Amino acid sequence: MSESTVQKHNFDADVKQVLDIVVNALYTDKEVFIRELVSNASDALEKIRHTQLQESEIFDDSLELEVNIQTDDTANTLTIQDFGIGMDENDLTENLGTIARSGSKAFMQALKEKGDAAEVIGQFGVGFYSVFMVAESVKVYTRSWKPDAKGYLWSSDGSGAYTIEEVEGQRRGTKIIITLKEDDKEFAKEERVKGIIQRYSSYVQYPVNLNGEKLNTVQAIWTRNKSEITDEEYQEFYKFQANAWDDARFWLHFSADAPIDIKSLLFVPTDNPEKMGFMHADHDVALYCKKILIDRKPDGLLPEWMRFVKGVVDSADIPLNISRESMQDSQLVQKIGKVITGRFIKFLSEKAKKDPEAYTDFWQNFAHYIKEGITSDFENKEKLSKLIRYESSLTETGKLTSLDDYISRCKEEQKEIYYLLGNSREVIENGPYLEVFKSNNIEVLYLYEGVDEFVMSHIGEYEGKKLVSADSEGLELDASAAQSGEKLSDEDAGSLVEWLKTTLGERVSDVKVSSRLTDNPAIVLNKDKMMTANMRRIMKAMNQDMPQETPVQLEINPAHALVKKLSTLKDSEPEIAGLVAEQMLDNCRMNAGVLEDTQGMVNRIYTLLEKLG
Repeated sequence: MSESTVQKHNFDADVKQVLDIVVNALYTDKEVFIRELVSNASDALEKIRHTQLQESEIFDDSLELEVNIQTDDTANTLTIQDFGIGMDENDLTENLGTIARSGSKAFMQALKEKGDAAEVIGQFGVGFYSVFMVAESVKVYTRSWKPDAKGYLWSSDGSGAYTIEEVEGQRRGTKIIITLKEDDKEFAKEERVKGIIQRYSSYVQYPVNLNGEKLNTVQAIWTRNKSEITDEEYQEFYKFQANAWDDARFWLHFSADAPIDIKSLLFVPTDNPEKMGFMHADHDVALYCKKILIDRKPDGLLPEWMRFVKGVVDSADIPLNISRESMQDSQLVQKIGKVITGRFIKFLSEKAKKDPEAYTDFWQNFAHYIKEGITSDFENKEKLSKLIRYESSLTETGKLTSLDDYISRCKEEQKEIYYLLGNSREVIENGPYLEVFKSNNIEVLYLYEGVDEFVMSHIGEYEGKKLVSADSEGLELDASAAQSGEKLSDEDAGSLVEWLKTTLGERVSDVKVSSRLTDNPAIVLNKDKMMTANMRRIMKAMNQDMPQETPVQLEINPAHALVKKLSTLKDSEPEIAGLVAEQMLDNCRMNAGVLEDTQGMVNRIYTLLEKLG
C-alpha cells in the first residue's frame, strides 16, 4: 500500500483533554483495559449473530463466534481478535475517532426500535481508549461483514491523531495489536492476562481463548431457566463463584423484569465462618452487567446482615460511569438491593414452611445474621421477625418455635408474647420467674444469648402483641392461688417488708409481698432492664464507665418456709436475720443475672455457717 493511501486524522475537538482524563484519571486500575476490550469483542460477536439472522449474505460467514487473545512477552505485545461485526472506514472514524461515541449504544437503539433485544455490553468509544493507559501504540485491523467491504488498519499512539489505511486479506471482525509501554510489560505475560480474564470476563457468552486455551468454561447459569439446571451444576457454579470448599446449603435463583431488570443467583453456604471463629465476613455477592463483572464486592447493594450470602446479581439497567467502575445512580442500585433483599427474606420464609428441618439447621448456624438484621434493618424488621426461632416452655428440648406459632397457641385475650433470658433451659426452668406462667398455663420463649433480649426489645410488638420479658415488674398475673401452706398474716408480712427495706437499704428500690411465686422464697424484678453482670463485664473490658449497681425491686413469697422463718428471726436473732436477708437478695440477683460480685456472697455464707454451726 503506497504512503499516499494513508489518511491522517486529528481526533475531534478537545480530544486530547478527554483522552488525558481517560488514560490518567478515569480508571483506578490499569488491568481493566482487558475487560473493556473483551467486552467490546463480545459486543461485536453479538451484533454479527443478530445480523446473521437478518441478512442473507455475510462475508466470512463460516468463522467461529469467539474471542482470541495472544500474548507475546518477547515482542511485548498483546493481541485481541474477534470475528464479529467488523467496521468500515466510516465506523472507524465515528467509533474510534470520536471519544465517548457509543457504537454499541446506537446498535442497541436500532434493535429497540425494531422490537428486538441483544446481549450487548458497554460503550465502545471510551472503553477502547482505556488501552492507552498501557499502550505505546495500537493497531486495529478490521473488516465489515458486508460482502463488498474493504479491510482497514487504524493506528494511533494516543497522542491526539490517528491514521486509517486500506489493507488486503482481512478476515471479518476486528484484531487489535497492542504494543505495550516499558512499564506495562506485565500485560504481555500469559498468567497475568489469564487472571484478569478469569476475574472479569469468566461469563462472557462467547468463548474467550488465550493462546489457544478456552478460559470461560463455567457458564453464567443465572441467565438460564432454572428448570434446565441440575443441582450438580448449581453446586459447581457455587464453588467456582464463591471459591468455596463446602457445598451450598440451598440457593435462590430468580429473575425480574419490572420495575428493574434483575437476574440473580444467591447461595447460602453450609458452613458459617463467623460461627467457626474466623474474622468478620465480607459481602460476597458480585455485581454484573450483562455477564461482565462490575464490582466483586459492591458496597451498598445488600444490607450488612446479608454478608453470609454468596452469588451474583446481574442487571442490564445499571447506569455506569463511562469507566464501568462505579454506579452513577446509587438510588437504582439501592432499589436493586431492596428487591433482592425482599426476595431472599421471602425465600427463607418459604423454606421454613416447606422444609422446617432444613430451616432449623440453617437457623442454628446463621441465626445471628437474622438477629443482626432485626436490630439494624428497620425496613425489613417485621419480615425478619417471622424468621426467628426459640425453644419455649411448651416445646420439647431442642425443638424450636416461631412467633407466629406462639400466637397460634396463646389465648385470644392474651395481649403479650412473653420471653425469658437464661444461660440454658435448665437454668430458666429451675428459676423463680416461670412459676406464675406455669400456674396460668402461659407459654414463655426461652432466650439463651444476651443479644436475644436486645432483639426482642427492637421488635417491641409483633402482630399486635407486645413482647414482654417474664422478669418484668408489674405483670398482671397472679399465682397466689397456687401458693401452698399457711401464709404470713398481712400484719406480719407488712412488718417484714418494712424491716427488709431498712436492712437492705439502697440495694433495693422497693420490697413487696409477691403474688407470682409458688415454690421460691423471693424474686427480684426488672423495672428498667437491669444491667446484667455480663453487660458490666463487657463494659469493663472496653474501659467504659459503668453505672453503679442498680437497685432492684424485691418481692417475697409469704407462704414460703424461709420467709416465715425470717419473719421470726428478725426479732429473735437480728444479726443472723440480716445475713439471711442479704443472702436471699444475692440469690435472687444471681437468678436474675445481675450479681457481679460473688465473693461477697461466698464470704457471707461462711459467716452464716459459723454462726449456725
